[in-house]
Amino acid sequence: MKFGISTFVDDDSIDPVSLGRAVEERGFHSLVVAEHSHIPASRESAYPEGGELPSWYYKTLDPFVTLAAVAAVTSTIELFTGVALLVQRDPIHTAKEAASIDLISGGRFVFGVGAGWNLEEMRDHGTEPKNRGALLDERIEAIKALWTDDPAEYHGKYVDFDPAFIRPKPVQKPYPPIYIGGASDATVKRVIRHDAGWISNAFPVEVLSRRIAAMQDGLGHDVALAMFGTPVDPDYWRGVDELGFDQVALLLPSVPKDESLRLLDEYAAQVEQYRR
Repeated sequence: MKFGISTFVDDDSIDPVSLGRAVEERGFHSLVVAEHSHIPASRESAYPEGGELPSWYYKTLDPFVTLAAVAAVTSTIELFTGVALLVQRDPIHTAKEAASIDLISGGRFVFGVGAGWNLEEMRDHGTEPKNRGALLDERIEAIKALWTDDPAEYHGKYVDFDPAFIRPKPVQKPYPPIYIGGASDATVKRVIRHDAGWISNAFPVEVLSRRIAAMQDGLGHDVALAMFGTPVDPDYWRGVDELGFDQVALLLPSVPKDESLRLLDEYAAQVEQYRR
């Protein structure tokens, strides 16, 4: 099982260039960054973890800009969106941004996508929350077409465009790995539908086990597994390792550079101890 770092990169935390270099220098496998375009002042949508919404949700940098900056100063780590809120994104622009990062990085981009949970945020992008699942499915399919076909076209209920040329194409063939976030029955069906990986949150091992079993039953083969927000807890690591997780990404708080570097040193030491 590989270890990466997951975080909300914001305007008060360590900068992307320093973060990317530090993650790679310490031997981590990946950098996984979250996305929120904005946070509406209305708090109709409750924070899924309970309590007040943490401040970094309000200040998160764009994940594609962040990962492009990291790509330019690293050479080995995977660059992972965890997750891009695709129901709030134009699929043509997103396909170009993702393929551009894959090209700049020499084929290190990983496309984690999801529908999100903040209903007001979706509505501000013109997305009706009740349609977000179907919209997510179509945008995933459309982006696959944009990455692989030349010219590409897609005709769905929510996404519809005639043949068009778009470059660059991704370095990875046929396209970068796709991981779908979420924890619902619909997420299980979506992973199966797209033959994708699953990027989970740090749910209890028994919850993860049930979801993984359902995905594998539907797929007829093992599912690629990644995790955002993994706690620094070797007992938990052993549990998810036994479930077959390919990689986990330890949660780095959104803190300034000196504190981030200190925590990354601590995490690296604990991972080294775990591997002995």
